Amino acid sequence: MGLGFPRPTRQKSAVTLAKRLFRPLPVLSALLLVGGASVAVLAQIEGSDRGVVPIDTSGSLEVTGVKVDVYGKTADAARYGGWRLAQRKAWKALWTKHHPGSSAPGLPDSTLDSIVGGIVVEDEQIGPNRYVARLGVLFDRARAGQILGVGGVATRSAPYLIIPVQWSGGRPESFEHRTEWQQAWARFRTGSSPIDYVRPSGTGSDPLLLNAAQAERRNRVWWRVILDQFGAADVLIPKVRLERLYPGGPVTGHFTAGYGPDSKILTQFSLRVRNAGALGQMLDEGVRRIDAAYSLALNDGRLRPDPSLIIEEPVDPDALEDVLEIPLESADALSNATAAASSTITIQFDTPDAGALSRGESAIRSVPGISGATTTSLAIGGVSVMRVSYAGDIATLRASLAARGWQVQEGAGVLRIRRGGAQPTPPPAQPANGNVSGG
Repeated sequence: MGLGFPRPTRQKSAVTLAKRLFRPLPVLSALLLVGGASVAVLAQIEGSDRGVVPIDTSGSLEVTGVKVDVYGKTADAARYGGWRLAQRKAWKALWTKHHPGSSAPGLPDSTLDSIVGGIVVEDEQIGPNRYVARLGVLFDRARAGQILGVGGVATRSAPYLIIPVQWSGGRPESFEHRTEWQQAWARFRTGSSPIDYVRPSGTGSDPLLLNAAQAERRNRVWWRVILDQFGAADVLIPKVRLERLYPGGPVTGHFTAGYGPDSKILTQFSLRVRNAGALGQMLDEGVRRIDAAYSLALNDGRLRPDPSLIIEEPVDPDALEDVLEIPLESADALSNATAAASSTITIQFDTPDAGALSRGESAIRSVPGISGATTTSLAIGGVSVMRVSYAGDIATLRASLAARGWQVQEGAGVLRIRRGGAQPTPPPAQPANGNVSGG
């Protein structure tokens, strides 16, 4: 399904206009130049041609590419019957995914209706009495997980900020404008992935901070500043270079899965579609393959936060000598004062509803040693971010939360907490369908 967006409009430069109108007045012209520069900066982060909000951040279990071909008395009856058939096929595929080699138990349509969260129409053709479609089925993780015998919450990686870079026409772009690659990552449902993606929407200051040039920078301090803004431990940089044979004709995409501030390469592959109308389908397949590569790298230990992103202040040798000369009584007092000092730690926690937010805040505030907890980023239906003041280090806080039944993952100054048990890591994404070819 394609998304329609308005084409970018060109605006005249306020600086050029000020020079033409006020050339005889140097002082006034200089003031207008300053104001014009401010307008130019604002123009870089405003406009209607950027920003794609992720469509789903829930933990649904997804089965894609379910093909149906159903006849009915009417078009609506055929479509309804196709959706029913898609639920049955998807349930068998989901069971096989988690229990290879065993056949799925038969479930009545009423039970399937209760565990299916939605139907995603990938492609459909509706006739007077026939329905041909390729559908995706979303299963509620909590309800379907009970029947599947898997945990309701998946064990995931540390939070990774994702910056999708698209090369098209010899120019790289990330969040400067809306791109097909950014839209593909926004469409991707991350609930079945072990990677904890932090997906910016591309609005506000994102085009200035997360541009294509930032993906090539190596400065750890600047990366640490940006990652702290988004509550992430490291960065993932998936890239695609699009080659069009002619307008509307075949399109070839060369994909690269990069990670870390040095943009190390995990895998590279190419896909091709016969016409530009299938570009979105090719990019969706590219996202699935790159996610599978990141998941595999996470399992074998290659994908982990870069330790060089942990910035530590250098130790002053003179200050160290002063500490060594402190008497024993003063050293004990200094140790107690240090232990009582508060540190600020970022905690990420799931907030599927407003009640979960209140329960999460109350549970965190009840931990001994926490003197303050403030939710700095609220995402109902997703992952919210809380900053806490804790009298101790992050390792001690992690142990305290784990002792209270939380499932805790530690990043660079960030803790990711969840309730519930672990779930096996899902297998790699499904292969491309017949309209997409690649190697």
